[in-house]
Amino acid sequence: MKECLCKRACELAVYMIETGATVRAAARHFGISKSTVHKDLTQRLEPYNHALYVQVRQLLDENKQQRHIRGGMATRRKYKGE
Repeated sequence: MKECLCKRACELAVYMIETGATVRAAARHFGISKSTVHKDLTQRLEPYNHALYVQVRQLLDENKQQRHIRGGMATRRKYKGE
């Protein structure tokens, strides 16, 4: 069971790094919840594959910094009917 979770965490990390996907997009692609994606990437991946964890952590931090911009753009599209 533990091996399966670590394998999934690695697959998630590779997918996000290759595509630049957000946690939400990765969750949709793999059919799991955002909470599961986040837990896999922040807790389960680090002891299993630290080098991959460092790369995905940079992507997560970058996405977090851009989150307010994406939210504003989504609100604009919603109310402008784009």
